[in-house]
Amino acid sequence: MGAIAGKNLSVADHPLEDAFWRENYANRPYASGASYDDFGPAYSHGVNGYAKYQGQGRNFEDVEPDLARDWPSARGTSTLDWERARPASRDAWHRLSERTAQALLDNPEQRRL
Repeated sequence: MGAIAGKNLSVADHPLEDAFWRENYANRPYASGASYDDFGPAYSHGVNGYAKYQGQGRNFEDVEPDLARDWPSARGTSTLDWERARPASRDAWHRLSERTAQALLDNPEQRRL
């Protein structure tokens, strides 16, 4: 998952993430009444947060105040306030965290890098 280590990423920069969230966002309990255009930036914010902070050993709850502070500049055209965007950002963060952990289990060589 080294490609996720950069900054200023978006789900659109990761076609698998973008495709996953486009297909699945509507099934999330928090998505009622909003479009992917609203939630896409929230997922991207979670991706960016993971890329920025996970190497520091911090989890979502640790950095949530920072993510909340940065949401107004990250939201683009999304109409969501942070309270509504937060679950989507958390979902994106946790999905990347789980995918990274699985990749390390599947490829122990990467643990040494």
